[in-house]
Amino acid sequence: MSLKITTYKTIDRPVKEILYKDKGSKFIGFLYPVTNETEIKTCLELIKKQYHDARHWCYAYRLGYDGATYRVNDDGEPSNTAGQPIYGQLLSYDVTNVLLVVVRYFGGVKLGVGGLIKAYRTCAGETLTDAEIQEKMIKQSIIIHSSYEHVDKVMRLIKTFDLEIKHQEMYLDCKFELLSPVSIYKDVILAFEHLRCVKIT
Repeated sequence: MSLKITTYKTIDRPVKEILYKDKGSKFIGFLYPVTNETEIKTCLELIKKQYHDARHWCYAYRLGYDGATYRVNDDGEPSNTAGQPIYGQLLSYDVTNVLLVVVRYFGGVKLGVGGLIKAYRTCAGETLTDAEIQEKMIKQSIIIHSSYEHVDKVMRLIKTFDLEIKHQEMYLDCKFELLSPVSIYKDVILAFEHLRCVKIT
């Protein structure tokens, strides 16, 4: 993971059934928050089951904070007329960890290559416009070990840096799993190292 990237844009809630029509054909857009290919497969299976009578289920996705993992699928449409325009909109909105699917019902009139590109791009764009896109901080995990008597010092630093406590165990020996924004990660580590009474793993 590159520490140069400190934030990324994504969504928390799906967007469903955004309808775009062109010459009788119906294009229906869906946008899902996803973090891995297993989740993507599940979403695609659900859509294909629900819209089993459609002609095409075209999609694009981006994964990772930098969006470096991606795929486009034309699902039987002419090459680069569906998946690529959808992917282009994901790039345009700069979102990642998302799957965008456009389901097509053929209306009897062929749209041609240019028409298909426009239709898929437009439907994808309108679906993204309907989404609540959020900018999130990239966080990195830190595990802190401390004796119970020094917990107050640990808690003071957690509060100072506004760190997220992912998990904690409070016994004679205490353990904290913390999440720090990568933008201040080095400062957080230095601050805990200066305590001397804690162990960082």
